[in-house]
Amino acid sequence: MQMRIRHTTGYHYESGAEASFNEARMTPMTTSEQYVLRSRLEITPVPWSYEYRDYWGTTVTAFEVHDPHSDLTVVATSIVDTQELPPHPQDGTWEALADVQDEWCEFLELSDWVSPSTELLTELAPLRAAAARPTDYALAVMEFLHQRIAYVPGSTEVTTTAADAWTAQSGVCQDFAHLTLGALREARIPARYVSGYLHPSPEPVVGESVEGESHAWIEWWDGEWIGWDPTNAITPGSRHVVVAKGRDYADSPPLRGIFSTSGSSNLFVGVEITRLR
Repeated sequence: MQMRIRHTTGYHYESGAEASFNEARMTPMTTSEQYVLRSRLEITPVPWSYEYRDYWGTTVTAFEVHDPHSDLTVVATSIVDTQELPPHPQDGTWEALADVQDEWCEFLELSDWVSPSTELLTELAPLRAAAARPTDYALAVMEFLHQRIAYVPGSTEVTTTAADAWTAQSGVCQDFAHLTLGALREARIPARYVSGYLHPSPEPVVGESVEGESHAWIEWWDGEWIGWDPTNAITPGSRHVVVAKGRDYADSPPLRGIFSTSGSSNLFVGVEITRLR
């Protein structure tokens, strides 16, 4: 597929802001699964900015606004070619994983975002004991969480941890990803957080613009990186567009920064996705 994504986000400052300093991660990656044909970032007010790739390979636009402003608006427009990939052989062994613990140690970290609760680990113990291969366990964990956790939009906050989501037995895509990462890493399976977009229709209509949103899924290591969308229980494919990768949400927020104001601020977000062909 070829898709156009228009992602609008920013802040309204009730008392105005004297200055703001920000990072935007809203430019899709070029990977083996997708090719970025065009990407443009428009920021209002016009800032001083520069672009770089962070440690995880994500394109970051850092920018500063030094003039007083009541609103900050960032619009990212991208056109991306995506494709389905053939199934990966998933025959790695637990012994083979022992040889990559140092190489992928950063994707084994149990941060506060992903650390699983004791209750969850207790329920997962029989699945771990029965898993002959790491991928057997990964798939069992993801099926278990898909069955147990309810997808409820707005049920959690951006700061919600995996343990919080397990207690609530509900969450959004970020929570499904964090729960899965924690369970896999606890079993010493390297796993990483992936964020981007998902066209909401299983059969997107060419030329039709639909309301979308930022999405999150995961990849785990089995001789190569294997993707899975735990929220929808599907393999990421041509409807998925990758923007950022990292250890957890903290490595890949679309917009992050600090600002100087005497009042409060309100975040606004809108995503429009159009299949072009």
